[in-house]
Amino acid sequence: MPETLPIKRALLSVFDKTGMADFASELSALGVELVSTGGTHKLIAGEGIAVRDISDLTGFPEMMDGRVKTLHPKVHGGLLAVRDNPTHKAAMEAHGIGAIDLVVVNLYPFEATIARGASYDETIENIDIGGPAMIRSAAKNHAYVTVIVDPADYAPVLAALKVGGVPYDMRQKLAAKAYARTAAYDSAISNWFAKAIGYNDIPYRTFSGRLAEVMRYGENPHQWAAFYKTGENRPGVATAKQVQGKSLSYNNLNDTDAAFELISEFDPKVPAVAIIKHANPCGVATGSSLTDAYLKALRCDPVSAFGGIIALNGEIDAGVATEMIKIFTEVIVAPSATAGAIAIIATKKNLRLLLTGALADPRSDGLTAKTLSGGLLVQTRDNGNIDDLELKVVTKKAPSAAELADLKLAMKVAKHVKSNAIIYVKDGATVGVGAGQMSRVDSTRVAHRKSIDAAEAAGLKGALTEGSVVASDAFFPFADGLLAAVEAGATAVIQPGGSVNDDKVIAAADEKGIAMVFTGMRHFRH
Repeated sequence: MPETLPIKRALLSVFDKTGMADFASELSALGVELVSTGGTHKLIAGEGIAVRDISDLTGFPEMMDGRVKTLHPKVHGGLLAVRDNPTHKAAMEAHGIGAIDLVVVNLYPFEATIARGASYDETIENIDIGGPAMIRSAAKNHAYVTVIVDPADYAPVLAALKVGGVPYDMRQKLAAKAYARTAAYDSAISNWFAKAIGYNDIPYRTFSGRLAEVMRYGENPHQWAAFYKTGENRPGVATAKQVQGKSLSYNNLNDTDAAFELISEFDPKVPAVAIIKHANPCGVATGSSLTDAYLKALRCDPVSAFGGIIALNGEIDAGVATEMIKIFTEVIVAPSATAGAIAIIATKKNLRLLLTGALADPRSDGLTAKTLSGGLLVQTRDNGNIDDLELKVVTKKAPSAAELADLKLAMKVAKHVKSNAIIYVKDGATVGVGAGQMSRVDSTRVAHRKSIDAAEAAGLKGALTEGSVVASDAFFPFADGLLAAVEAGATAVIQPGGSVNDDKVIAAADEKGIAMVFTGMRHFRH
């Protein structure tokens, strides 16, 4: 096995032709024999560069609309032959197989095809067969063959050739990258296929992504971390444009994603703002303007808002920008921002501003995954929406129109709060958030306690939860949680229902003279 590998013959077959003409010209100038296919051959030949057509090498024409052109022993034998193996050398000589030292292949644009919603038949035609086969053959035989799947690798390979050849460690990395590419490609195909035919419980499930950024560290400084983009065409942190600010950390991205998914629950016609800390909202509100909504959201928990993430469901204007920069914030994310707002935010040079172009669709489907030791938990996205549900009033008293609007807002927020989740809302704004407690009663009391602190910070007496409504992400197993909410000042409750003790909880609500609504849909978030 050579440590440094010269290249005498290269096979070039690419869909993305970025940089190919210049690369082929450089290879030819270095004395490399070029072999190519279809459009790549036309491009290279059109530049006046000497190049053999693949049909000349194999002795067979491209056939079946291009489905068969490189699936031939003279291609794969030339890639897979172990050069210093006598048996392999004898087979090459007996069958007229010449060695291929470099393969440059990138694949039919399958991911782009499904992203634009192509038909089933068109999508099938954009599944590359010959390309992945050549990549895998070349990568397997990286001891003797260099494989390139990314135009970004043209320059370093040329640089190596100009000083004697491609070193083994470079060939190893290129081979690893090649297998990662074919794995990601097959992952996209299998997931599309499963979705297209409704085969959710397909026996093998894979997820893939393309490296966007290696981060300084993960959740903690001793952890390695990187951000990979899946290519899903969903507005959010992966598709957003960062207008300003320092690089986003692992925790920034996680929290910003949580913030943007939450704010996307709200109709863009109604200004709404969410403030997130450690992936949980510490304040969410709607208002007459984004400024109004922001100030209402901030009032819920101004202490926790320090160093948080702010998400808005509309275009940031100068007014709300002026208010937001008054406290230390890590990230602001919104669909868009005016030039004036961008200039105001720019006065805080480390503050990251992300613009997504649109809100995410809270009703869209898709899969989410969570790693376990030795496995993955995969589920469909929680796309249940309170506005689509048939709500059932289960108490003698029905909520007023104003209470019902607040109840719906509270449940939209509860869907994005770590369970056990209890959310108090009053006049279109959260006034108490209880998240992640082991007991639902504890979440109820934590949210109340925080509302007292927020009232004190605003120079008020009592608790902000007086006269509020409350949402629970799951049923109250006993009446104690509901009674704690009533003690905090709640006048109406929304919850999924479904407990064996529903009748007792309903009776407790009737005894206290409050309204209660069942949704029939739980929103656990772990």
